[in-house]
Amino acid sequence: MNATLEKPTSAPAAESERPHGWQPAERTFTSFDGTELFYRAWLPPQQVKRAVVLFHRGHEHSGRWQEFVERLGMADAAVFAWDARGHGHSPGERGWAPDLASVIKDTDAFVQHILAETGLAMQDVAVVAHSVGAVVAAAWVHDYAPPIRALVLATPALAVKLYVPLAIPSLRVLSKVKKKSFVTSYVKAKMLTHDPEQSAAYDADPLISKKIAVNILLDLHDVSKRLVADAGAIATPTLVLGAGSDWVVKNSIAAKFFERLSSADKEMFIFPGMGHSIFHETGREQVVERVRDFLDRQFATPAAEPMEIVKEYTRREYDKLSQPRPAYCPIGLMFKAQRLSMKTACKLSDGIRLGWRSGFDSGESLDYIYRNRSAGISPVGKLIDRLYLNAIGWRGIRQRRANLDKALRKAIGGVLAEGKHARVLDIASGPGRYVLETLASMPGAPISAILRDRSTSGLEEGRRLAAQLGVTNATFESGDAFSRDELAALQPRPNVAIVSGLYELFPDNALIERSLAGLAAAVETGGYLIYTNQPWHPQIEMIARTLTNRDGQPWIMRRRTQLEMDELVRRAGFEKAGMEIDRWGIFSVSLARRVKT
Repeated sequence: MNATLEKPTSAPAAESERPHGWQPAERTFTSFDGTELFYRAWLPPQQVKRAVVLFHRGHEHSGRWQEFVERLGMADAAVFAWDARGHGHSPGERGWAPDLASVIKDTDAFVQHILAETGLAMQDVAVVAHSVGAVVAAAWVHDYAPPIRALVLATPALAVKLYVPLAIPSLRVLSKVKKKSFVTSYVKAKMLTHDPEQSAAYDADPLISKKIAVNILLDLHDVSKRLVADAGAIATPTLVLGAGSDWVVKNSIAAKFFERLSSADKEMFIFPGMGHSIFHETGREQVVERVRDFLDRQFATPAAEPMEIVKEYTRREYDKLSQPRPAYCPIGLMFKAQRLSMKTACKLSDGIRLGWRSGFDSGESLDYIYRNRSAGISPVGKLIDRLYLNAIGWRGIRQRRANLDKALRKAIGGVLAEGKHARVLDIASGPGRYVLETLASMPGAPISAILRDRSTSGLEEGRRLAAQLGVTNATFESGDAFSRDELAALQPRPNVAIVSGLYELFPDNALIERSLAGLAAAVETGGYLIYTNQPWHPQIEMIARTLTNRDGQPWIMRRRTQLEMDELVRRAGFEKAGMEIDRWGIFSVSLARRVKT
């Protein structure tokens, strides 16, 4: 690990000294929602051994990387750079996207497209990202856990310098008043670079737009806070580059992010005197040299086992939450007061009362959250219930349910397309509402389901719901989701298995590995596994200190990084095929296939 200062040289290399660069091919790819996004590809004449993927800063576009690619001079690497939606040649209103989560999901689609085009594996990919692009790339690595070889974050916009007092609260108010609103960047070209030619080129570029949507600016702020708080979830070898005279972002926050990274190989360099746009600054050849040296070293080093680095990261958090706070700790006292309120006045809410009765993590409670209809004793109770249902965690749960439905339909569709009978298994279903509603929406299709749970009341509620929906092709049975032998003995063998909202309730990986081993033995080769994960939760301590689980004990959840969860699934014999995650980064839903052993 290094953190050093580098002095720039006085002038860029002469044109004749630059490595010969390829003319880029101009292409498009189809993103997750059908949008065609533009990208440039610099392809070497010889066989490609690695890929470098570039993400531009806000307002800019892929053409701004041309000189960087020439200077990088990696003869055996294919280099790709996109125009993010709302930028450059890509469609959309300038500076706008539905949310930053969509841009992060575009990132996953872009890299998957590159892998399909080149035949490379994710381990053959390195990412170089600038400013806002660096936040997008870091969020992709955090949320989707792609096993890329290296990550370079140049002047990451983890904390934008907003010189207007109360800028973020004011923008939040504006976003409520006007759903689609924009601000114009205060940043002038001369604040980005000391190179007059580069400054003039920036001002003259017709593809550069100074607009940025307010919703993207707010999402950038929120995602950045999450990344800094949870940087320990990232184990990818990472190089962070900063500018000593940066008018745009705060280097102190980038340094905090860097220090918290779990990466075994990480470096940080600050270039004194440089402006924010370090790839277009005087002395930029030194920046490119740092990037090239880091990438060359990472590609020359065998890929590490990152799970061994992060597997204890969230376990330590669980152990801390399992211990009470000191008696007179102000935060602890606040949680005690909140718990008292939840146990008294808040029980006017039907949802809160149900949570105390059956456990806030129970199938019955989750079914209530899915329905999302406020109810309570008196109008006050109904209002409390609405506030309860609107908690960010429950909003994430409802999005998880929507993503589960999408994954289930995709898996069933895949089985039916092979001319097979779809046999669905949910090992901890509770009432199984989303499975039953899916079955009800596909009458006559060759589908059957087994819904298992240890809760008899949850299974009874499921039977009532099945009768109400007219579903006759589902059976309910008591079962242990962690019994390898029970799961392995299931007949007929399922070809679509589901485990949702379960593993985060248990701290030890041994239990999870036993459950996954049972599922691997049960699911036929080529069958599907749908699994959920909770890589992040902003209210995890409040829940642990305030609420109880189905056993009447404090509801202490064990977050697992997406990297850890994916690796547990891979080791059990499944290959991840896709993933969805909510815009807050709380709950993910992944689809994997059983591979031959």
